[in-house]
Parts: sequence; structure tokens; C-alpha cells
Amino acid sequence: MKSHYLVFLLIPFLFSCKDSIQQDEKTFSTIFEDSNGMQTATYDQVIEFYLLLAREFPEINVQTIGDTDSGHPLHLVTYNPNADFNFQKIRQEKSIVLINNGIHPGEPDGIDATMLLFRNLAQKRIDAPKNVVVTSIPVYNIGGMLNRNSTSRVNQNGPETYGFRGNAQNYDLNRDFIKMDTRNAYTFVDIFHLLKPDIFIDNHVSNGADYQYTLTHLFTQHNKLGGELGNYLHKELMPSLEMELQKNGLDITPYVNVFNRPPDDGFSQFMDHPRYSTGYTSLWNTLGMMVETHMLKPYKPRVESTYQLLRQMVDIADRDYEKIKSLRTKANESALKMKGFPLNWVLDTTKVTKLNFKGFTADTLLSELTGMPRLRYDKTKPFEKEIPYRNHFYPKDTIEVPEAYLLKKGWQKVIDRLAANDIDYFEVEKDTLLSVESYHIESYKTYSRPYEGHYPHYNTQVTKSQIEVHVQKGDYVIPTRQEGIRYVLETLEPEAVDSFFNWNFFDTVLQQKEGFSPYVFEDLALRILEENAFLKDSFELKKAKEKDFSENWYAQLEWIYKNSQYREPAHLQYPVYRIVKGSEAAFLLKD
Repeated sequence: MKSHYLVFLLIPFLFSCKDSIQQDEKTFSTIFEDSNGMQTATYDQVIEFYLLLAREFPEINVQTIGDTDSGHPLHLVTYNPNADFNFQKIRQEKSIVLINNGIHPGEPDGIDATMLLFRNLAQKRIDAPKNVVVTSIPVYNIGGMLNRNSTSRVNQNGPETYGFRGNAQNYDLNRDFIKMDTRNAYTFVDIFHLLKPDIFIDNHVSNGADYQYTLTHLFTQHNKLGGELGNYLHKELMPSLEMELQKNGLDITPYVNVFNRPPDDGFSQFMDHPRYSTGYTSLWNTLGMMVETHMLKPYKPRVESTYQLLRQMVDIADRDYEKIKSLRTKANESALKMKGFPLNWVLDTTKVTKLNFKGFTADTLLSELTGMPRLRYDKTKPFEKEIPYRNHFYPKDTIEVPEAYLLKKGWQKVIDRLAANDIDYFEVEKDTLLSVESYHIESYKTYSRPYEGHYPHYNTQVTKSQIEVHVQKGDYVIPTRQEGIRYVLETLEPEAVDSFFNWNFFDTVLQQKEGFSPYVFEDLALRILEENAFLKDSFELKKAKEKDFSENWYAQLEWIYKNSQYREPAHLQYPVYRIVKGSEAAFLLKD
């Protein structure tokens, strides 16, 4: 079993920077406010702001935890009216809300809104929650925020300058939660497992169409979250947020999941796979949502709307904290007992939710630039009408949950990620021969263009068989019946959309290392068929049925090679094996 340590360093309160905040410390006005909503704070201004708050108010705590690709550490800011920052103790008494900001620093609305939230809580401008502790990563993508410009968000309506989407290595951090190519991701999981938050909020800005709303929400998909917890998210938490915001004069709608087409005919919910922040956090039954403000709206109302949403989410968490904690406990307990696990989800087109949508009339015109049809929204013609919204999914594939996985030693990148995510495992103590369930990679497709540092696979197909495998001392056994069961299944089942296989961690098994020389193998192939009547009959049948095969001498030799004892066992053999209940290998789990 791995050991897991976190080192916390309190930031010195005497902090200096070239771009310091020029203000009366007692006022704690932000750059956003001082500029009348035209500017967003720089990285240094954000950190100094929280340090000044922490110096003035004991309810605010600032910590540095781990590092990032930029060379700067991540910060964790906490507001607890009890001024207690022992998270193990806090979890027993209260709910924890984690707000993540600046994952895309060109979308800085949440950065400024969260500064307002923490200040107003500290100064008691708003009521302090009794049952909730509010935490925040003030800037997640520090490298991107330091890459400040005014042009990369070409269609965005403010602020005047902002950060860049890619991090210091040009990764999109909201695609990195499973594959963990960045130091940012490693530090995030440290923070996440330290807090074990009940609610996770990730602040964004987006645009795929034009409409009347400043605010849209993207909750984690409720069917995928599942059970009573998924029902609470879908039928209570989301409607409560919408209703409370409407009481305050703010309309909100589900994330408008369209691109370069009007939403008039309806749209479907965005599926947040584990590569995304809320898809990752839901693997631990954390209620997750992304805030998506509309980039065509002015910056000031975007930030103010985000602030109001954060306030309401904290209030709802405060009101429902007992229910939320109870449902999460039940979900974790149920996960330990589940027999089947859904891997891939498909939109259920038979279930439609009617959405009262406020949009703008869209026209198709001839472009003056290209002479071809183009889309344009007429803001002088707003409308409100009912449109279909498809937000139900069903599992395409369900696998039987094994008792454990057996991972051959040498796959250190996989073990590193399991360890970072607090996954329990142990090493086999002596060499042995065991019968296990094995996957053979039958087929897969690979994207032809690079995507976030990888060429991911998709549509992976496997065949399962029972084989005997030589288990060596030092091989890893990963039990599934643990808190991170969903993470284990999503990463180690190769057919899962964001599995480690599909993210190229096992690509070396896809390349054949040995082969045959045709002029030598020809005689041996003939003897192989003469000594195996069944194989010979299969060979002749394949030639008779498949013209291309019958006319390709190399394909015939290769087929005989791959169906003989000379085939390469490691080729297309998935090096993670399944240990099922009642099997002879299950003895490994008895201790």
C-alpha cells in the first residue's frame, strides 16, 4: 500500500509584489470593483487580496499545497466562521464546498466573483453559513493566468485583459483530471482528497450560440451520478438553484450545448466524462457543477451573476447539508456493493424535458465576406418558447465488477496515478501461477490528430477469457471494494471512454515485437497445419469464404503464425487482469 503525505506551508503574511493592490486594507475593494467591472485582477493581486483578508480575519485561512507546471504553488483559501481549519474534523460536522477558478484564465469571472464572496463573508456583509465551510482554489491555471493578453478570447465581451486557456505546458487543464499529465492535476487531487468536498463548483465562460441568459449551469449528468444522489441533484438541487436565482431577478438555463447553430430546435445535456473536472469529482460522489456565463454579455453582469450563483449554492448547501452528507454516505456504501458498473453512456432520445427558453431570433444570411450562408442573431427580436431538452442518458455497456485487478509491475505511470488518488493496493509477496480473467484487445480506433498531448483511442473492443498467468513478486493487486471504486473501474476497464488504455498508457502492447521470415516460416506453417486438423480446416474455410485472404500469401502465413504456439503472447494482451469472486486468485484478497 502506498504512503500519502501532504505538506502545508502557511504563506507569509508580509507579501510584496510589483503590482500590489492600491487600496485601504479595511475596505478590501477589488480591481473588478475599482474599474467598474472593466478589469479582472492579476495573479499577484488575487493572492495578495486573500493574504490581506487572512491577516485581518481569523475566519480566512490561506495555504499553499503542492506545485504547478508554472513553478508557482497552488493555493487553497478557506472560510470557516469557527476559524477551525482541521478538515478531518470539519467533515464530521459540516459540509464542504470547493470552488475552482481560473482553469481557463481567459474566463476569469469566477476569480473576481469568489474574491467578492470571501470578502463579504469575512466582513459579514452577508450571513455566514452555519453548516458549510467554503473553500476555493483562487487560480488553478497559474501559468495561463500569467500569460496575460487581450486578444485570445476573440469574441468575448470583456474584461480588458485576461489570461490564456493553455497552462505552462499548453495543456487544457479541464481535460487532464484522469490522465494527469500536469503538476497542476497532481496537486488538485491532493487538495480534493484532503477536503473530500460535498459540492464542487468550477467557474467558466462559454458561447456556442446567442441567447438572453447571462448564466447557464452544467451539472454533472444525473443518470451517471446515479441513485438517490443523482435524483437529488436533478430534482432538488438544480431546481432550487434556478428558483432562488429567479427570486433575485436572475434567469438561468442549462448549458446551451450547441455550436454555430441556433438552439431553437432544442439541445442535449453535455456529458461530463472523467477527463473533465465534474466528471472526475463525481467518481467520489461529489455533487458537481460548472458555471458557464455567456461571453457575449458584458463582464460586469457576468461576474455579478456568478457571485449570486455562488451565494445561492452556499445557502442551499447550508440548508440541505444533512441530506447531502447522508446521500453521499449511502452512495459510497452502495458503490461498494454494486455487482455491475455502467461504462459508456448514450443519450436517451425517448425522454425529453420541456425547457422554457429565452433566445433571440436567428436568421441565415448571405455573408458579405464569403458569399455563402452565415448565421446571425437579431437581438431586437427576443423570444420565449418551449423547446426540447434531452438530459437523460442510459448505459450502453455494463461490466461485472471484479473483486480486484492484477497489474503487472513495470507500469509505473499507472501506479503513480492510482497512488495520487488514494487508491489502496498491495504487492504480491511471491511468484505464483494463477487463473485470472484476461482481456485481449480485439479492435480500437485512434484519433489522427493530437489531443491534449495524446492520440487517444476510442471504440475499443475486447474479448474476455480465463487464462493462467505467471504472477511475480512485486506485481500489484488493486481491490475494487474501496472508496475509489468508481475511479478504479473507469481507469482500468479498457472499454471505458477515459480509461488509461484509451489515453495511451498501454500502447506498447499494441505493437508486435517479434515476427517471422516468410521464406523460412513457409515450411513450418505447412507442418503446423498438417499436425492440427482443426486449424487446417479453419484455414481452408477462411480461404474459401474470403477472396482477399485467398489471394494474399502473406496474410495466410500471418494467420497461421498468430494461431500457432509461436504467436507473441504480449501482443494485444491487456496487462491488467481481473480477479473475480470465488476464483482461485481471490485468496490474494483474504488478508
